[in-house]
Amino acid sequence: MFPIRPHRSIGTLSSASGAAAAILRARAAEWEVALIETPDSLTMHVWGSELTLIPDAGSTRIELNAPEQRLIGVLQDSATELFESHGLNIRWDRVNVGALTPGLALMQVERVTPRTPGFLRVRLRGDEAARFGQGSLHFRLLIAPQGRIPQWPRIAENGRTVWPDGADALHRPVYTVADQAADWADFDIFRHAGSPTCDWADRVRPGEEVGIIGPGGGWCPEAGTLRLFGDETALPAIARMLALTQGDARAWISCAPEDLGDLAADPRVTRCDDLLAALNNAELGTGDPDTAEDRHVWFAGPAQAAREARAALLKAGLSKRQFTAAAYWGQPDSRA
Repeated sequence: MFPIRPHRSIGTLSSASGAAAAILRARAAEWEVALIETPDSLTMHVWGSELTLIPDAGSTRIELNAPEQRLIGVLQDSATELFESHGLNIRWDRVNVGALTPGLALMQVERVTPRTPGFLRVRLRGDEAARFGQGSLHFRLLIAPQGRIPQWPRIAENGRTVWPDGADALHRPVYTVADQAADWADFDIFRHAGSPTCDWADRVRPGEEVGIIGPGGGWCPEAGTLRLFGDETALPAIARMLALTQGDARAWISCAPEDLGDLAADPRVTRCDDLLAALNNAELGTGDPDTAEDRHVWFAGPAQAAREARAALLKAGLSKRQFTAAAYWGQPDSRA
């Protein structure tokens, strides 16, 4: 049975299909996502949605199909950026010009409270909170510079998102939903020096508006054997995955003992001081050939450690689909 994708948008590319198809193939390979080719079309499957190229008398028709209107907007933005970067323009059948960028929800801060000595818990309230607990673990928090009225990203005539810049540029760190209900969502901030988000959390007052965009970044891996490794910045994501998984899960966390919170009583959790040593010494579920394919190793921490973990897991024989090695800090677009 095929998934239902009731939302659609159609555009025309200013190019014959050959150039556009080559661009899409390269993107699918880069993202490691499914690409289906027929004599009449080329379709990329991503985010539970479809982007299809169809040759059309010297030009190329592009069709977007998605289960949510939000994802149509995300696909429009992504496709426009991709093809424009190669000199190809898209004329969309309709663009919601001037609207808030797809996936952006404006929320109000309800409270900020200490959760452990090293973490703050923030509760946001708003009508769109429920969707941030479904399908993906993460979101981007959009924080305006201190003293500036927030200027939120909006959709331009070509379908691209226009972000405020200069004095109004937003800080856009990534966080994990810790808990949520129909009209509120919680997330945890690891306190550390030099963090714009920590500075915001210290000064923000109940009722102030903030933007969150998403959800994104994947869900808990569906694997019979799940091994999780992370430092303090990854602790909220590990806690969420331990709550979601129904497989054989173990976690190793590098953090202060007092910051484990409720996880200190979870027999699946081991506190460690060296994540890479823990990874190298752990039983990763590779010994039994009957279950070796049904496993996933998830590693997150500083950029250099993530690179070393990726190399170690490939050397251990895991395929790229059997592990995640994410840099949560130590590079320009990491969390803070």
